[in-house]
Amino acid sequence: MQANIGSADRALRILVGLTLIAAAALGEIGPWGWLGVVPLVTGIVRICPAYLPFGFSTRRKIR
Repeated sequence: MQANIGSADRALRILVGLTLIAAAALGEIGPWGWLGVVPLVTGIVRICPAYLPFGFSTRRKIR
């Protein structure tokens, strides 16, 4: 599979994922915060399965 997540999208996903996981671990929010694993993993691997069926990509095209 080819990467379909750009740099800004990647940074935002990792930040949101870590924030949700930390909030869940600290008891600030309920167990739903552990869903932060999803944006964290997609940000790390640079592939978003939800983008694939639509052919969407936030990655900059190299000329």
